[in-house]
Amino acid sequence: MSVSPDYFQQMFNASDDPWSFRTRWYEKRKRELMLASLPRQRYQRVYEPACANGEFSALLAERSESLLCQDIIEKAVTLARGRLSHLSHVRVEQARIPEDWPQGTFDLVVLSEVGYFLDAKAWRHVIEKTLLSLGPEGAVLACHWLHPIEGCSQDGHGVHAALAEHLPLHRLVRHEDKDFLLEYWSRNPASIDLAETCE
Repeated sequence: MSVSPDYFQQMFNASDDPWSFRTRWYEKRKRELMLASLPRQRYQRVYEPACANGEFSALLAERSESLLCQDIIEKAVTLARGRLSHLSHVRVEQARIPEDWPQGTFDLVVLSEVGYFLDAKAWRHVIEKTLLSLGPEGAVLACHWLHPIEGCSQDGHGVHAALAEHLPLHRLVRHEDKDFLLEYWSRNPASIDLAETCE
């Protein structure tokens, strides 16, 4: 069974930054590694479900022409909107995945610290939705904690094993620490930046 929204509601009731995204070196380093793993300098349309309070969203916004962020918790959406309010190309919505998956296609879908909060069936549905929403040059950036999480039926290894099994894409990046696994999957087998020119 997927983790209840009440769990996240309690987390945000207790703190505006329940996972210490703003203050922990672990989180800052992880965000920087995630950004460094993106081979393209810019992405046209990016989707980030489970954006929490928008810390990584702010960095993604610098690499995208259009960014859609979502979270299931109203307070998280309010915090993310406040964090990103000065950016006209960013939209933040309250939504639940996989049920409220957005329409249209994306050049990048970011699945960060979300897979193990879903049961295996719901996660498989997310993977299917992700694949269907990728454009011709679309890519997936996934990053998950590897240690067991109380109340979760999956762990990071299982989440990424499902991605490997059900995403018929090219894996361009794989970085595994003791604490987390980061992977970048793309329809294109080569780094698109090879074809880009500096302005």
